[in-house]
Amino acid sequence: MNIEQKLKKISSLKELSQYADYSLIDTLTSDPQASSDGKNHYPREVFNGHYVPVNPTPIPNPIYISHSKSFFEELGFDNSLALDEEFMKMFSGDISSVPKPLKNIGWATGYALSIYGTEYYAQCPFGTGNGYGDGRAVSVLEAVLNGKRWEMQLKGGGKTPYCRGADGRAVLRSSIREFLAQEHMHALNIPTSRSLTLYTSNDETVNRPWFNENSHSKDPEVMIEETVAITTRVAPSFLRVGQLELFGRRARKNEHPNAKEELKQIVLHAISREYGEEIEEDLDFEEKIILFALKFRDRLTSLVSNWIRVGYCQGNFNSDNTSVGGYTLDYGPFGFIDDFDPRYQPWTGGGMHFSFFNQSEAARKNFNMFCSSLMPLLESNQKALENLAGIRDGFAKVMNEKMDKMWALKLGLEKFDERLFNQLIALMIESSADYTIFFRELSKIPKDISPLEVCFYHNLDENLKSKWSIWLDNWKRKLTATSEQLKNINPKYTLREWHLVDAYEKAYDGDYSLVHELQEVMIKPYEEQSKEIEEKFYMKKPLELFDIAGISHVSCSS
Repeated sequence: MNIEQKLKKISSLKELSQYADYSLIDTLTSDPQASSDGKNHYPREVFNGHYVPVNPTPIPNPIYISHSKSFFEELGFDNSLALDEEFMKMFSGDISSVPKPLKNIGWATGYALSIYGTEYYAQCPFGTGNGYGDGRAVSVLEAVLNGKRWEMQLKGGGKTPYCRGADGRAVLRSSIREFLAQEHMHALNIPTSRSLTLYTSNDETVNRPWFNENSHSKDPEVMIEETVAITTRVAPSFLRVGQLELFGRRARKNEHPNAKEELKQIVLHAISREYGEEIEEDLDFEEKIILFALKFRDRLTSLVSNWIRVGYCQGNFNSDNTSVGGYTLDYGPFGFIDDFDPRYQPWTGGGMHFSFFNQSEAARKNFNMFCSSLMPLLESNQKALENLAGIRDGFAKVMNEKMDKMWALKLGLEKFDERLFNQLIALMIESSADYTIFFRELSKIPKDISPLEVCFYHNLDENLKSKWSIWLDNWKRKLTATSEQLKNINPKYTLREWHLVDAYEKAYDGDYSLVHELQEVMIKPYEEQSKEIEEKFYMKKPLELFDIAGISHVSCSS
């Protein structure tokens, strides 16, 4: 934190305004067809430019639900700021009268879509890929706080040219999920976008497809009226692989005279924003590109191995949901696994390609698209192209090494033991083991199988108990970590969907107590908490909730 912020925390929007620094819109190109007043709210093709100026659409009469106290502290914000009238207006979408040098116009960006390494255009209403992007996310501020650059983006901030005919809103249900998940992931020591504030409004509702109560359907069955909300998510940038991919496609197909130059500009901007401390400014351009690919590969492989460490499944791991900074982004149909299944997939619109254990392969596919996006910039340098291809082809090896290292740490072993690991996975599947509870109880290094039986969703027969006893003895002979070390790797608490459902259902009635309680519990996931908290949140999923729509699986409708 700089000297000024150490002396006095930011307690007003005017004070915050002094830290504004809009690198993206100050250095990149605006859509030349856009209206400069930000009234760009209707679906249309955006042919070039890096962003579209957009006025967010405020939610009426915003109601405070929560803010991240720990993140406020990190940014140098006073907690009172979350309830400041001007601050609430801005972060519920009204930036019309913000104090200068804050800008009263936000911005939205386009990106391309690829799913598991295949380019798609059908999701764009024009069939060209020029209408796909930030459909309900509007960035409103870049600021340098505590020596670090942050971009602040309203999720549910209204229509943009990329809204594809939708209303641009997020509902309370999805906003609570994202708000809690981001801070939980940060507490799990996993790179992620962060949560700033969460506001709702009782004066505006939208209709969304959802499920009947206690339904087993995989597809939404009814339209329901839901309260809107805006959560502000914050990250060093919101640059995605899909964003680079859009400009890479345009350059590859020479879609307009400035296509290659726009690709170069956004790649250099991404390097500066996300890797400025690691990639020197005075390096040759091609050298920067190669380092960019190497460092992104390192971050992405680490990210995915850590997702699996804590039982997180991204669900919809497309290239447009992949941050070039290597952190978790876009908490749509995510889920933390209960009953262990390598094929676990929380999204009804997904498939095996985005399942729990396949996330490393999905990451490889997204990395391939990242590398393809850079290739037009290296076409005159065969050596650089070969280097990039080598980095791309080496992804699987690096990913496997990261996974082996992660499993060794998770099991407290000096090095990965494939035979011991394969036996464990088979036993966990056969025994219907709860992923989080099993590894946390294993971290206590039990003398025998008895303490682990609380982890299983079904009673073990004598044969299975015998198999577990043999495995446990073999594991303890190879164990090198202490119980405390294991507990620092294996969290006690993860954000389970059935707890989230209780929280947002109460919130629809104006009761935010469970949101606040979950927020406090989930920012201390490795700690032993009170007996009351343990009895409430450290428990297996009730059997009657398995396969229930909206709990065991979710749609991507909000």
